[in-house]
Amino acid sequence: MCSTAGVRWDEQRVDRDEPALLGLSGLIRSVRSPEFAGVVFHEVRAKSVLNKVPGGSPMPFGWTVNPYRGCTHACVYCLDGETPILLADGSTKTLARLEVGDDIVGTQAVGAQRRYVRTKVLAHWRTTKRAYRITLHDGTEIVASGDHRFLAADGWRHVTGSMRPHLTVGARLVGTGMFSLPPEETESYQRGYLCGMVQGGGTQGFRVALAGAEGIDRTERYLSELGTSAVPEELPLAPGLDWHKGLLAGIFDARGSVRDGVTRIFTRDARLLDAICLALKELDFSHQVSEDRRAVILTADLGERLRFRQTVGPAMADRLAVDGELAPAADLIVTNIERLETRQLYDITTGTGDFIADGVVSHNCFARNTHTYLDLDSGHDFDSQVVVKVNAAELLRAKLSSPRWTREHVAMGTNTDPYQRAEGRYRLMPGIIRALADTGTPFSILTKGTTLSRDIPLLAEAAKRVPVGLGVSIALLDKEIHRTLEPGTPTPQARLELVRRITDAGLPCGVFIAPVLPGLTDSEQQLDDLLGAIAEAGATGVSTLALHLRPGAKEWFAQWLKREHPSLLPGYRQLYGNESYADRRYRNRLAARVEPLVRKHGLAPKVMRNEPSGVPGDQDATWPAGALPVDAVAPVHRVDQEQLTLL
Repeated sequence: MCSTAGVRWDEQRVDRDEPALLGLSGLIRSVRSPEFAGVVFHEVRAKSVLNKVPGGSPMPFGWTVNPYRGCTHACVYCLDGETPILLADGSTKTLARLEVGDDIVGTQAVGAQRRYVRTKVLAHWRTTKRAYRITLHDGTEIVASGDHRFLAADGWRHVTGSMRPHLTVGARLVGTGMFSLPPEETESYQRGYLCGMVQGGGTQGFRVALAGAEGIDRTERYLSELGTSAVPEELPLAPGLDWHKGLLAGIFDARGSVRDGVTRIFTRDARLLDAICLALKELDFSHQVSEDRRAVILTADLGERLRFRQTVGPAMADRLAVDGELAPAADLIVTNIERLETRQLYDITTGTGDFIADGVVSHNCFARNTHTYLDLDSGHDFDSQVVVKVNAAELLRAKLSSPRWTREHVAMGTNTDPYQRAEGRYRLMPGIIRALADTGTPFSILTKGTTLSRDIPLLAEAAKRVPVGLGVSIALLDKEIHRTLEPGTPTPQARLELVRRITDAGLPCGVFIAPVLPGLTDSEQQLDDLLGAIAEAGATGVSTLALHLRPGAKEWFAQWLKREHPSLLPGYRQLYGNESYADRRYRNRLAARVEPLVRKHGLAPKVMRNEPSGVPGDQDATWPAGALPVDAVAPVHRVDQEQLTLL
């Protein structure tokens, strides 16, 4: 059974005061959480989780599993894109520049304490929201949405709110403290670095003796740019700050160490010892000299160690990593909260559920994934009333262990996304994957976003025992169209990286180019570029689907088109009329345009003649190779767009 011990929402229960969802049997509790604004989760002990596909369906599988009913694809947090994020090596990168797979720092609760740990970026996207500027006593300014949360002395707090915990002036936040700007690699910095490496004992006649590979590479690069004359025998009389920073970086790479949180730099050269002390003084680092005058010792404060790493930029940065360090008490004081205008903001999903934003522990958002607008026809309740089958894995294992089970293909993600935001909290999928693999049941997953990357190792293990198919949808590469059409979704680059990570693990991955937007993303050049990127990411197959506009989605899209591309409205009226599918003549033209491009990029399917019957309205749509748990020479299956709500 999947445990929900981590979901400590009892204080948010609504079923004590409000009626439960009518007709919902097996209800354990109904809860709201500030972290999923406007959503009620109905946790149930379901009676069944394995669903038989109705007879006569064109879908190439007979069974589906849906651990959730309803969907939580919505983003309520976000920070300014220029916010620096702490990377695992102690350096920083702005939030806008982070990429899926980046190693960053999060936290992990250990009893009543928190420790900094290494984690990965699982998803990355942007949206547009009202912003607020939070100012701290040390001068740090963080721009975030009102829904974003930071870790305070008494727990997580939103930036604003009335009926939920929120920040106020005087609130104390947990974190490492203000980040420092990295050094610029000026000529003065490079000369200082070479002086530290050579005269610090890191080299012997310009042959590196003690430094690691990173220090060797940097030394060789600087020497190739400046020449050996850049390392004078005498220390400069009046060096500047850049030289001081370079000296400290070089001598640390050559003779530095960190033990029990204490940074030490060793040297037997009295002149160099004095130069190190002078540089630390100029950069305002507290330090002392050992009694034998063979080492300079910096303060053991974690914030100071990070400031040293970020200010001087040593190549051997891993020595200064904070992984495993105890997070200090909340001592970052909020001095002002200022309302700003609406602006573009960014957010990420991480393996730990948090990250360090400009020195403050910040809660992440569970990924909002692709094509959310196409779910709107399911109604507000689909987004705000989510049924969670907390016993899904236990129930599925029992069903599949029956002697009567014939190990047929089970599909997930053709109705509701199994890797929606709530999965980050409930973690039902690992148990489901194990149940399928342990019972020899082939399965497929179709998902919209990058949260699946969490389970790639588990999926790779499962694929050694049973056939596995994986499908991902990527609609376009155009950043401007993506920004206006899907402002809250992971970028196309993030989804391409997901495909790459899946295939790098030896797993198949079929890609749906869906939806293709007539007049916006359907030119030969656009499709050629997208197919090239998909092929480069290692996709095993591709299928192209024109925009499908069901009632509800059609009205939403028409409003967007009128606002962003009004000149295209007459053409869309002609293509779609009162139908959900584009005119067949357009779909034929699109297929003819795509076919040679698919062959060009090596993504053409191996078609067999005994194909199943097609789908009314789109007889030519097929499943991409890799999206189904079958051999490469298996029949090409048709796509039932009515059932593929994720696309």
